[in-house]
Amino acid sequence: MSFNNTLPSCKDAPETALSDAGVAGAGILLAFIITAGLALIFSSFIVFSEIRGRSSRNISRKILSGLSDQMIVEGIAIQVVGLARVNSMIPYHFFIIWMLAILSTATNFATLLALVQDFKRDWLLRWLRQFAMFVNLVLTTVFGIFVLQTNMRNLSPTLPIACVWQEHATGESGRSNSAVSVAGTIAVIAASCIIFVLSTWYLHMPKLVWGKVVRVVCLIVLMAIAIGAAARVIIISQAFGSPSVDLSDRGEKQWTFGQLLTMLLLLLPFVSALEIFRGTLAHHTRKAIAQELTKLRRDGGPTGECWR
Repeated sequence: MSFNNTLPSCKDAPETALSDAGVAGAGILLAFIITAGLALIFSSFIVFSEIRGRSSRNISRKILSGLSDQMIVEGIAIQVVGLARVNSMIPYHFFIIWMLAILSTATNFATLLALVQDFKRDWLLRWLRQFAMFVNLVLTTVFGIFVLQTNMRNLSPTLPIACVWQEHATGESGRSNSAVSVAGTIAVIAASCIIFVLSTWYLHMPKLVWGKVVRVVCLIVLMAIAIGAAARVIIISQAFGSPSVDLSDRGEKQWTFGQLLTMLLLLLPFVSALEIFRGTLAHHTRKAIAQELTKLRRDGGPTGECWR
């Protein structure tokens, strides 16, 4: 993955473009989709447990927190990479990154619905979450503007995304679906801003006023957004579907160490939660033994000689 700051000629569009496994490889896409899926499952479990009046286990909350943190960091990181490579990245890869960012946004607000009380108890965690959501919103909006301009100005799919701001070659598909694409892009940008405003209000309001029905409806809407973004990525990606641009190689289908490492990082939240669970279990065991010994001594139980 190279960072090329030299913008080639925008008037001559090449026939094909290079693949980019660093942002659209099979391992990268699977890591995002699986992380989001697991986070949404845990969020649903916790939300419905609280609605039914049952307290969810601490280990499930720790796993969800780890998955959410991983998701938002990966979402911000891949958007930064995309913006750093606007002079060489084609709209196809730019759009995939944008969809992954939308997937990250929906997943993290679903996590907020489930773990809002945890964030409220710690002001540092609350403001770190707020800052991460703000950075993600800014990056997602910038990406949305690029995608919107690409649709409005009919940029050739093999030209770098930065060419959209200059005189450039146009795509052969014409403007048959331009109105639909523009409307859809504007709707996604607006939805991202609305989600950010609602999540900020929900995170900082002193008392939860949302009822059970509202939480369930919000969770269902967010799951629908996440499923839609994931499905869109799968359909248009070379790794799993049919790309909308002619790529000169099939590098996004190949598995490398970097792709495998991204998948293995999915284990970290579970390992961390298991360590916390084992530490808590050992602490409770030692506490129970100490209480039993204290009770035996108080009740005149076995003396030191008997124990020996």
